[in-house]
This record gives sequence, C-alpha cells and structure tokens, in this order.
Amino acid sequence: MYYNYPGLQHTDVRQQDDHTVRNRLIVTGEGSVSAVPDQALLTIGVITENQNLSTAQKENADKTASVIQSLLSLGIPQSDIQTSSYRIEPQYNYENGQQIFRGYRVEHQLQVTVKNIRQTGQAIDQAVANGANSVSSIQFTVSSPDAFYNGALALAIQNAQQKAVTMARTLGVTLQPVPVEVQETSQQLPPRPIPFQAVMYAQSAETPIQPGENKITASVKIQYTYS
Repeated sequence: MYYNYPGLQHTDVRQQDDHTVRNRLIVTGEGSVSAVPDQALLTIGVITENQNLSTAQKENADKTASVIQSLLSLGIPQSDIQTSSYRIEPQYNYENGQQIFRGYRVEHQLQVTVKNIRQTGQAIDQAVANGANSVSSIQFTVSSPDAFYNGALALAIQNAQQKAVTMARTLGVTLQPVPVEVQETSQQLPPRPIPFQAVMYAQSAETPIQPGENKITASVKIQYTYS
C-alpha cells in the first residue's frame, strides 16, 4: 500500500536506492591449504572359485576371517573393518560358440580404515599373506578436515578483500571496509581422497606406500559498497 504526502519526492528515494545499488563492487576469492593425510582407506578382497558353490563360499569365508584376524592383530579395531561388497557369480567358458559352465566365483570386499597411516603397507602385506588376493584401491584422507577447510575459507576472504582494495584504488573510489554481503560459494565437503590404484596386489617384504598431500579449497563471493 502506498500513500502520497505533499512534498514527498518518491522519485528522489528511488534514484538514491538505484545509486546505492549501482555503487556495488562484487569480488570473488579463493583459498587453499595443503593437508598431509593421516589415515588410509583400503579396499581388500578375497576371491575364490569352485565348481561347488558351498565349497567356494566356505573357502572364501575362511580366508576372509583369516584376513580380518590379521588386521585385528595390528591393532585395527573391528569397527574400522567392514564389508563393502559380497558377490556370487557363475563363471562360464565359451567354446565353439557354446557357453560351458565353469563354476562359481565368490568375492568378498572389505573396506579397512587404517588410522595409523604408517601401518598402511604392513596392513596390506598382512592381509595378502593371510588370504587376500585383491587390493582394488588405496585412498588417503584427512580425518578432521574442518580445521583445514576453515583455514582455506579465511584465505579466500582475504583474497577477495585484496581484490576489492586493488579495484577501488584503481577506480579512484573509496571502498567501505565492511561488506554488505558475504556468500560462501564452495561446498564444505571432505577433501577428495588421493587414490593409489592396485589390482591383485603382490606380497612384498613391506609394501612402500606414499600418502602425498590433500589440497583443500574454499571460495567466497563478497559485495562491497563504495563512494
């Protein structure tokens, strides 16, 4: 609802609002920090084949139990060892265009979290020595990414502020130091794991594993006013 009063200049108010809106300086900023991973996620599997399904399952179960026990002996808690997949598939050979049944393949994949990252190679070797015959992936992650992300976010804001100051100085205008809007444009997700792919891992004296570094990035969009 609008009211008209004598002497009130509505056009001046609109012009002032338009002027304020025009005097906006919008900048984006990005910041990143490097974090050394402190834990590893292993996918370790036991694959067995036999013409008899029950035999293939029992052999797989026995080997998987042995693998789990070997990991527990390293001090890895039961809660950090979980089944990620369990599959039973019939296997066939093809001869002269005909499908010939060969047997059953049973695959049990475990996801193992190694919180003492220095034990990664030892955990792999122990698992392989006790029946594991597949290591499908190794990923290195940071267990507490929030602190690193907040550091990256602070750098992103500083980066945006520096851009705003530079632009205002170049334009010859006075920048208001307090922004009118700050928007976090990055999604606070766990840092992308560093992959280390390996299939049918071979046993060694001790498998050398290099965790590398995670890069955690944040970005912001900030609006300032100037005069």
